[in-house]
Amino acid sequence: MNTPKRKFSVIGCGRVGIALATFLFKKEYVPAGFFSRSRTSAQAARAAAGCGTVFDTAADCARAGGIVFITTPDSVIASLCGDLAQQNALGPETMVFHLSGAHSSEILIQAKQAGAVVGSIHPLQSFAPYEPGQASPFEGINISVEGDPDAVSQGKDIAAALGALAFAIPTESKTLYHASAVVASNYLVTLVRFALALLMETGLREDVAFEILSPLIQGTLFNIRSRGCTRALTGPVVRGDHETVSRHLADIDEKIPEFSSLYRLLGAHTLNIARAGNGLPEEAEKIMSHLFEQI
Repeated sequence: MNTPKRKFSVIGCGRVGIALATFLFKKEYVPAGFFSRSRTSAQAARAAAGCGTVFDTAADCARAGGIVFITTPDSVIASLCGDLAQQNALGPETMVFHLSGAHSSEILIQAKQAGAVVGSIHPLQSFAPYEPGQASPFEGINISVEGDPDAVSQGKDIAAALGALAFAIPTESKTLYHASAVVASNYLVTLVRFALALLMETGLREDVAFEILSPLIQGTLFNIRSRGCTRALTGPVVRGDHETVSRHLADIDEKIPEFSSLYRLLGAHTLNIARAGNGLPEEAEKIMSHLFEQI
């Protein structure tokens, strides 16, 4: 006997909403409704999924599905949720998820007060515009889930249906989870840009500098994965080579001083990692600590 497919609605038909409707439908879920501020976007989502109804109001869209995905910009999640609750579009049989990384399920409090089960699902992935025939952007990625216990359970099932790996986090930890994602993604860009800027000072073009540094970056990530951060650390800080660090700072201060404070800040935190290992000479540690404190 086949298990009935669960009907879901998507409110906010941007890149994430379209991808979710398209690739979740290909499993044991079926899209029932679409709504977006732009009817054209909702129609595009419906066309990509291959079924479902485009609704004129968010409330009618929510009523159509037992699971409601709010995939709008973060700034309108709370107000939209409030509108749905006030219009009696949510109830005890409804499960509501948003897909924001920055907010927890607490932003859906008005849906919860209306009796709905609430949670958040956040794919650790960047989404390109949908193109017919494309591979699923969810396959093999990690998805965080938090919220009411039933929502966490359902969220894990949704992630599995999408071919993703789910992990649950406490609701109160959602902000730090998102900060971690920002550091790993956005700030990694900043760090690579810093390294490129230093190498470009030798006269190399940015694309050439990246090709030179890319194997080193990939090798470092591999070492972190296989050995952990402390054991993966190499270079002058962990060796206690304060003379090299001093020369770095002298040249940076003279030639590209806009990066001086960043080098010192990163150096200070790297020194903390080095302290966790073994064999860092005490005198070298003191000298480098002083170097990194200088402004």
